[in-house]
Amino acid sequence: MAERRVNVGWAEGLHARPASIFVRAATASGVPVTIAKADGNPVNAASMLAVLGLGATGGEEVVLASDADDAEVALDRLAKLVAEGLEELPETV
Repeated sequence: MAERRVNVGWAEGLHARPASIFVRAATASGVPVTIAKADGNPVNAASMLAVLGLGATGGEEVVLASDADDAEVALDRLAKLVAEGLEELPETV
């Protein structure tokens, strides 16, 4: 299983708009991805309710993971999005 550990770059954490941006990006990645707080249970990264339910705050570490064969690129892109608090998924890593 591939995983990336990153700190949430959005000051407000994964709430409302940042969560929506992240969920859309996770869905668009085309691979099943989970997200969890560093010490928590993983949830489906493509589920808005699940991501909001994490309550991840700005600066808190989260773990992105996937066991898909082609997950490395998707996880890199999602990790960059979360770590830098971007407003949209970057075209390249």
